[in-house]
Amino acid sequence: MARATHPQLAYRPAPGEIPTNPGVYRFRDDAGRILYVGKAKNLRARLSNYFAPLHTLHERTRRMVTTATGVEWTVVGSDVEALQLEYMWIQEFSPPFNVRYKDDKSYPYMAVTLADEAPRVMVTRNHKIRGAKYFGPYPKVWAVHEVIDLMIKVFPIRTCSDSSYKRAMATGRPCFPGQIGRCGGPCSGRVTIEEHRAIVDDFVAFMSGGDQRFTRQLTARMKEASAAMDYESAAVFRDRLQAIEAVLNKSALVLPDDTDADLFGIAEDELAAAVQHFVIRGGRVRGVRATTLEKELDISGGELVDQILQRTYGPSGSAEIPRQVLVPALPDDAAELEAWLREKRGTNVTIQIAQRGAKAELMKNAALNAQQALLLHKTRRTSDYVARSQALTDLQEALGLDEAPLRIECYDVSHLSGTNVVASMVVFEDGLPRKDQYRTFGVAETTDDTDSLYQVLMRRLAYIDNARDGAAPMAVDAATVAGGASETDADEIAVSSDPTAEGTVVTERSRPRFAYRPQLLVVDGGRPQVNAAARALADAGHSDIALCGIAKRLEEVWLPGEDYPVILPRTSEALYLLQRLRDEAHRFAITKQRGKRKRDIQTVLAEIPGLGEARIRALLRHFGSVTALRNATPEEIQELPGVGPKLAATIHAHLASR
Repeated sequence: MARATHPQLAYRPAPGEIPTNPGVYRFRDDAGRILYVGKAKNLRARLSNYFAPLHTLHERTRRMVTTATGVEWTVVGSDVEALQLEYMWIQEFSPPFNVRYKDDKSYPYMAVTLADEAPRVMVTRNHKIRGAKYFGPYPKVWAVHEVIDLMIKVFPIRTCSDSSYKRAMATGRPCFPGQIGRCGGPCSGRVTIEEHRAIVDDFVAFMSGGDQRFTRQLTARMKEASAAMDYESAAVFRDRLQAIEAVLNKSALVLPDDTDADLFGIAEDELAAAVQHFVIRGGRVRGVRATTLEKELDISGGELVDQILQRTYGPSGSAEIPRQVLVPALPDDAAELEAWLREKRGTNVTIQIAQRGAKAELMKNAALNAQQALLLHKTRRTSDYVARSQALTDLQEALGLDEAPLRIECYDVSHLSGTNVVASMVVFEDGLPRKDQYRTFGVAETTDDTDSLYQVLMRRLAYIDNARDGAAPMAVDAATVAGGASETDADEIAVSSDPTAEGTVVTERSRPRFAYRPQLLVVDGGRPQVNAAARALADAGHSDIALCGIAKRLEEVWLPGEDYPVILPRTSEALYLLQRLRDEAHRFAITKQRGKRKRDIQTVLAEIPGLGEARIRALLRHFGSVTALRNATPEEIQELPGVGPKLAATIHAHLASR
């Protein structure tokens, strides 16, 4: 399906070749590997977004389409079929640019083996026990055991193993858990198989949300026994009530008691997202599941929700489908997802946004938990001294360094279509971030990312020989000061004239800046970025400083002058440290660049009559930048929904006059 119809993407199909039917598409690289899988209600409309001018695409989307060498699609009969095929292909091919789940551990569940002659309650991570009823997931194994211990005080059902049950039933001797009061099955000798089944039914009904009925029944029976002066029985009912209350206190009532729902709180940044899945049954939170995932492409909140729901309820997921799914943003194909879930559940399922009332409050709580989980995911190893030491040792060995890199500086460049270029420098010492030494650099004129990186490193390396604790005031070229070493550093430099040196100024800083020499420089990127950094080190006379780059696509580590990258194991502490450095530099650069971009964009577009915030956001999403919008014709501007000929002409005239 390759056609030379796009100046930068030779494999772009001709528009007429792409059908307008629903379907699933796949991008491949030159080795035939699947890079990305997506679905669409209209394949032609969807794929056209990927073949927009490259400068308008998000950087990771641009990297994906330029890495790919071909695109193919499969037409299906309905949107629901597209959803199912997309899920199947993602599971089969694990495309690197699709959402990747980092925390893929199996959570513990409480299971009741209803298919057995005498069902037992157990803790398990196996989601495929035939005929079992599952409750949870629970965050920790001990939490499941704690609930079971309380529940069997109220509903004494079987807890012993199958082998113990068979032996007890064959010999007539109670199983060992039954002898110590920890098993209430027929094997304990206290109940028949039929009586035990009735207790199991009550156990399942209670865990499914029917707790009020049991509370009322036990209260009434306790009062009856007390009135009849049967205080021993009344004490038994009292103990069972206390056990029920203990279970209920561990799952507070948050919604009406007829509410069965799953609620998903999401926190995300440019590179990752954390999900808190609250399992609500009978209005109570019965389980919580935390998941962390990596994002390769710039996907919207709705698309992220789509991926999460597919994974949660798909064949590889283990979640029971409730009547209601509460999410922070609706996917574009919410109706198709509802139909898919309805088919799997057998009854109606709705997907809704939690907008107000108790549901909105619970969503805020879930989102707060997700935000904390995301922060923990980003920093989970920094408090472990052994892990940090191992990371530095592994990095020394992998890069062939003479010593462990105790001070590492990482650089990233962020821009919008070549404008508002900002570079970031983050510093890690002993494997820990030193945020007080982070810096940003404004780059006024540049040709590309490698040129920006070269400029920034030359400016930073100029300080190494002079910026030491207790050093004398440093003379630097006036043009360097005028260019601005860093926006962050502006308050640290005091400039005064020096009549003895024409064209030179003397700077005195209030506190040390760039005071320490790094053992390792890391750049965000592959061979081109590493070569640019190596050129800067050579030109600055500091080729002895170690250098490497980490490329996002395959997490390859590039060294200067090497034809092939270093591939670190996915579980390597060294790779995790490099990823953390890269992510932190990217976050810091994006934050600063967005601030500049927002000021620039809002200033220009807010002056145009008839443009509100919503239309400004729509214009920028469509064109990518003010520069691209300024180069657009009135007809191209008019293609945006809600922008008529008159407003398009006004926008074009206003931008052309500036």
